[in-house]
Amino acid sequence: MANDLRLEDCVNTHCPWSGDPVSADSLTRYQGKVVGFCNPGCRDKFEKAASHFDAVIEGKK
Repeated sequence: MANDLRLEDCVNTHCPWSGDPVSADSLTRYQGKVVGFCNPGCRDKFEKAASHFDAVIEGKK
């Protein structure tokens, strides 16, 4: 999944969870944008939280 994501396309420079600089191995796509995190754990935490909130907003939960 992350192999098509590039650090230079990232909309942020620092992890929203930790405040540390983003890492090329910790990128995800959210709402069409590349979002970066400092490590895969922070990325995975974001993906889980985002999918939960997206489901609630879309009325699926």
